[in-house]
Amino acid sequence: MNTAKSPLRRRAFLAAAGTLALAHGLPAHAQQGGGTGPIRVGGTLPLTGPLAPVGGIHKVAGEVFVEALNKRGGLLGRKLEFMLLDDQSQPGNTRTLYERLITAEKVDLLMGPYGTSSIIAAMGVAQRFGKLFIQSSLGDPSLAPYDMQFPALPLGPEPRTAATEVLLDAYASTATPPKTIAFVTSKFPSALDLAKGGQEVAAKRGLKTVLSLEYEFGTRDFGGIAARIKDAGPDLLWSGAIGLEAAQLLDAMKRIDYQPARQFHLFPAPGPTVSNPQAGGLTTLTWFEDHAPFTQNAGAAEFIASYNERAKAAGLPWPHVDSQAAAEFAAWQMLEAAASAVGRLDDKAMAAWLKAHPVNTVLGTRRFDGKFNSGAADTKIKQAQNGKWVTVWPAKFRPPEAAFVAP
Repeated sequence: MNTAKSPLRRRAFLAAAGTLALAHGLPAHAQQGGGTGPIRVGGTLPLTGPLAPVGGIHKVAGEVFVEALNKRGGLLGRKLEFMLLDDQSQPGNTRTLYERLITAEKVDLLMGPYGTSSIIAAMGVAQRFGKLFIQSSLGDPSLAPYDMQFPALPLGPEPRTAATEVLLDAYASTATPPKTIAFVTSKFPSALDLAKGGQEVAAKRGLKTVLSLEYEFGTRDFGGIAARIKDAGPDLLWSGAIGLEAAQLLDAMKRIDYQPARQFHLFPAPGPTVSNPQAGGLTTLTWFEDHAPFTQNAGAAEFIASYNERAKAAGLPWPHVDSQAAAEFAAWQMLEAAASAVGRLDDKAMAAWLKAHPVNTVLGTRRFDGKFNSGAADTKIKQAQNGKWVTVWPAKFRPPEAAFVAP
């Protein structure tokens, strides 16, 4: 077995070890949220395993927030610590680690992990212990009936259909809207659910589905899948790709000299995807990009500057703020707002405050009314243009002089 640690994994290990050493050295009353000791927020992220490229993004965003907050004097006059553990992209690990954070480490507050299955696993633990649970990336709100969970990402209560609705709205605005569509998706839970919802939307709009294909999450060989897409010849490829899968599928299609006229990929790793030579014109979902008008949102300008610098130093392949980074940062903004408003570390009181009050975040103003505390959907579409991501739909979110480039 290879025991060498990647730089990211080594930094995560050392950071966690240092935090644990500090925590064990604190007096008991400080560890439980009283006194003047640090306030400890516990959580996990996939720092290794197939979701590690995205986990690294969330890690850096969380670190940026904690560092900035502590420079401003901390939370409730106390320093903030992020006790971050590696769940290795495994929901089973996530459940065990959140139990450890609450029972053994006695953290004061929780921050949710990344990935639908891991979020559901951690949420179950939070519910059992009556803890406030803020999360940044749950793809299916219907899986979150816990009344004290709050999503940072403004997906709305029905993203399984809303995501494809906004996508097809964008293409309907072009001169030649697609008439046929192919659905090719990972079996990753949120991706699979969004694909099924997308097929319902396509059927209602009169688009013909010429291919419906599912593959195992973690697939690396996309040769056969690319050939199936080429044979189907859709006007629009709807790909439920996660992380590096989008770039791998693009490479596979290039090897057979094929590129769809229009292609959408669900949750691609931003850097490897936009830098791929075959990515020109590719679209995906977004809720934040580092261009106007998003840069006018609460804390956005400072966050962008700090994140880009830290992400570059960490060796992330895309050292720019995107929706993943912004959603993680917004989740921490929600936590700060609730604790500051309540004036104490009280999970139930903080949850009640969030249900009743909006929070200004880098994602815009978040509200938590309606089903699953989700608020209204605010999903946008971005496009890969000349090696950069540009928000193209709705039109009011386009930067000056930008356009939606579509056949």
